[in-house]
Amino acid sequence: MARYTLVIRGRLDNLNDYISACRTNQYKGSKVKASNEHKVLAAIYEQLGRLRIRNPVQMKYRWYEKNRRRDLDNISSFGRKVIQDALVQAKILENDGWKNIIRFSDEFYLDPDNPRIEVEIEEV
Repeated sequence: MARYTLVIRGRLDNLNDYISACRTNQYKGSKVKASNEHKVLAAIYEQLGRLRIRNPVQMKYRWYEKNRRRDLDNISSFGRKVIQDALVQAKILENDGWKNIIRFSDEFYLDPDNPRIEVEIEEV
């Protein structure tokens, strides 16, 4: 089956950033999520264009961090949510439920000069 790669330059906010914003007020939390989705959408439109995937997929996330200051689960949990929501919003995926994304995995690396997120999407 087909395989696609999406690269998001830099870093997304992590779960702690989002929770902190939500505790301030719901609008700030919404703004944090929207700004992260906007960054992901820009990468999607640039790299995947009008791609439409109708088969179930498995996703491999490679998180390249500039240092070890952020906890792995905080990086990936909010990041996956934002990326998958953006893929649905861009209509690359029909949905992000059990029938559409059957598995995902996370790998973490250090790259102080080029932090990024590489998302491999493979049709199953």
